[in-house]
Amino acid sequence: MVAIYPSARLHASPFYESALAEGMVSATVYNSMILPTGFGDPEAEYWRIINGVSQWDVGVERQVQLKGPDAATLAQILSPRDLSKCKIGQGKYIPMCNHSGTLINDPILLKLADDLFWFSIADSDIQLWARSIAAERGLDVQVSQPDVSPMALQGPKAEDVVAHVVGDWVCDLKYFWFRETEIDGIPVAIQRSGWSKQGGFEIYLRDGTKGTQLWNIFKEAGQPWGIGPGAPATAERTESGLLSVGGDTDDETNPFEVRLGNYLDLDVHDGVVGIAALRKIKAAGLKRHQLGIILDGEKPDRLHYHWEEIRKDGRRVGDMTNTNWSPRMKSNIGFALVETSCEAGDNVQVIRPEKTVDAKLVELPFL
Repeated sequence: MVAIYPSARLHASPFYESALAEGMVSATVYNSMILPTGFGDPEAEYWRIINGVSQWDVGVERQVQLKGPDAATLAQILSPRDLSKCKIGQGKYIPMCNHSGTLINDPILLKLADDLFWFSIADSDIQLWARSIAAERGLDVQVSQPDVSPMALQGPKAEDVVAHVVGDWVCDLKYFWFRETEIDGIPVAIQRSGWSKQGGFEIYLRDGTKGTQLWNIFKEAGQPWGIGPGAPATAERTESGLLSVGGDTDDETNPFEVRLGNYLDLDVHDGVVGIAALRKIKAAGLKRHQLGIILDGEKPDRLHYHWEEIRKDGRRVGDMTNTNWSPRMKSNIGFALVETSCEAGDNVQVIRPEKTVDAKLVELPFL
């Protein structure tokens, strides 16, 4: 067993002790924090999110807060999506890019007030990025990381549990919309969102001293629906075609290559970071695109610590960026980032650590 030692470089979320109490057996590092990945029964954790309700510690999804007179200006500069009609209480999925049009993060933007925004980020230092852009543009805005930590409830029964705790008004929340409220005096924001396609909510805890209390409130409330612990690490995300920026992308991946073109507004103003490059990429056409891949074989075999080469007719055409055993498909499935000459239905080979495996390219999502 490998022990995780605390340090000033590695942080635990307010729900960490609860995750330990639930029997956490594996974790990874994400945004310099501990992200639980397993609780000892992968099969049960998978079916829980498919059929019931799963409770996740996703406090690693840090919030980068923009506050001040130029907060809205900075939010738009960082977002290649038109935010002009974004309302208070609304969230938007943002394919955030650098100046070259390369995808560097895919946060959810939450608008709390006309001068207050959160970017709920994936795994990269967007606080440093936002501060640099703000200083470069001479903007009057404070960029900080507030005391806000999300906990997720995911699965088809998640709405029943959340409604039981806070009321039926959550049933009327549209996707990515949120509402600020209190639960037993604990300040939270509740958003219909989460890294699964089975439905669910993220509960943004706004007082880090109340993590265990909030966890236990939802754990107790969820008992009639069979609630249990889980993590965004099952095959469900692969089956559903959900992108992991930094895992399924490299230093040259643009949003068009990984099916995010519909989340771009290329007519936003020229000052938006990366927009000029994205227009050129769109006009030039793509060299790579993302497809699903189904591997031959009847035994689970996860991706190791690097992408795995994909060949077609003996020639390298791209890479497999993740793979998981799908209990519903009874196959190892994954994502392929390959040349646009490759199409769904093509037979390919994956160069795995111990052997070459035959596979077929398919459209995403799988299910």
